[in-house]
Amino acid sequence: VAVCAPAGPVDPVRLDAGLAILEQRYSVRVDRDGVLARSGYLAGDDDRRVHELNGYLADPDVRAIILVRGGYGITRILPQLDAEALRADPVPIVAFSDGTALLAWALAKAGVRGIHGPMLGQLGELPVAEQEGLFELLENTKAPGVVATGLTTMGQPGGGTLSGPLLGGNLCMLSHLIGTDVMPPMQGALMFREDIGERPYAIDRYMTHLAAAGHMNELSGVVVGDFAHCGEPRIVDSPDAFAVVDERLRAVGLGGLQVPGIGHGASNRALPFAGRSTVDLDSGSFSLDEAAVA
Repeated sequence: VAVCAPAGPVDPVRLDAGLAILEQRYSVRVDRDGVLARSGYLAGDDDRRVHELNGYLADPDVRAIILVRGGYGITRILPQLDAEALRADPVPIVAFSDGTALLAWALAKAGVRGIHGPMLGQLGELPVAEQEGLFELLENTKAPGVVATGLTTMGQPGGGTLSGPLLGGNLCMLSHLIGTDVMPPMQGALMFREDIGERPYAIDRYMTHLAAAGHMNELSGVVVGDFAHCGEPRIVDSPDAFAVVDERLRAVGLGGLQVPGIGHGASNRALPFAGRSTVDLDSGSFSLDEAAVA
């Protein structure tokens, strides 16, 4: 398993905590000095980050790549990444947050699915069950099946089951990908979304942008993850993040389920990006119908 830092600067304490967990299970490749490089709000300059990631994409011994953290920077280097190497030798990339852009790139440019889930810098802070969930997706070729029950319905009322490839990730990043050549194809998809530190009006803006661009018109349904620290301190009567999401879904006639533990919260369930999934609105259950790896 290769560890890389293609985005924001890395905290060495969180890096070492994550490495300690990962090294108990896998042979780990990491250039510690490299990932700890710093160039303002980036983990080193673009050349360093491109060289590191492309090197792992071309390395036949590397069977998975896990980011240390998100933060800005990935969209700057997407045009320089080696999609041919990934297509020739597919490996899952593990990322979330701004890493949504890298998962979308791998799918669009190489046809390779990744894993939306905990990155290395988060591993040391997660419950063991969440760590094991990531390892299970990396190693098991069986579909996980039902992973959550008793969930809350969101958006347009209705019943039945909604299925499709599970596509999405960080809501802000998805909005920024509109108009690019790596925006995931949303036709028939279950779109999942999560975020952190965004005010409710900004969440409204991102969802309205997605709808206006046509990316919510043909969805099968939605999965709503965590919206951590997304309050509005200045407007007393502002709706909260989930109320905004619910209203925006109703406005476009979409339904789905709220699935806690996806994204920036205290836990972060690993999900097979673009794997077929189902939400059952009658039973309130969420299932992962395809494995992340073959």
